[in-house]
Amino acid sequence: MLAAVVFDFDGIIVDSEPMHFRAFNEVLKPLGIEILWDDYCSTYIGFDDRDAFRTVLKNNKKKICTKDLKHLIEEKAAIFQKYVQKGEATPLPGAVELIKSIPVRLPVALCSGALREDIIPVIEKLGIDHAFSAIVTAEDTPKSKPDPAPYRLTLEKLGIDDPASVIAIEDTPAGIMSAKGAGLKVLAVTNSYDREYLMEADAVTDSLEHVSRPDLENMVM
Repeated sequence: MLAAVVFDFDGIIVDSEPMHFRAFNEVLKPLGIEILWDDYCSTYIGFDDRDAFRTVLKNNKKKICTKDLKHLIEEKAAIFQKYVQKGEATPLPGAVELIKSIPVRLPVALCSGALREDIIPVIEKLGIDHAFSAIVTAEDTPKSKPDPAPYRLTLEKLGIDDPASVIAIEDTPAGIMSAKGAGLKVLAVTNSYDREYLMEADAVTDSLEHVSRPDLENMVM
């Protein structure tokens, strides 16, 4: 029996990855660093801001102290919020409808590498802020996806002992690895990657418009 459904945020609920990409590059430009879109997709999608900055700086042979790293994260968050306030965070097809179709008795959670301050204004605007029994964000775990720590904490917050009874909905290989590492079953959506990159998931769909609550229940039968 399906015990809970856990949604990723970026690339699942909202089409926000291009916004994150632009915000990263705005912050990195004064450092003489630019992330190309293909590199962002292959390397940085799925990381939280902390690990993304650490990785890009390491790849560019630049060292940074904890204080300066915190400043970069805060600056990037402020830029992202500017985009949100302009109304650029648009929902992806089928996501809000699927969340709203799940009955109250079935817990819904959110597990994301984004900052809480990036997420809350968007889900409030979409009218789904009260839909989640648990929300895990970048600030909540010392390790981000693809490490299983975020999903393990999500299960803990939900009070669920059997991870195989929970469906995670993800759009990246890192997200799939995180959820599978914690023992969840995964439905992948080809919003950010082609199907061939998502085959470690238990099921793959081209859009959440094609997914219903009974489809999710059938995945754990």
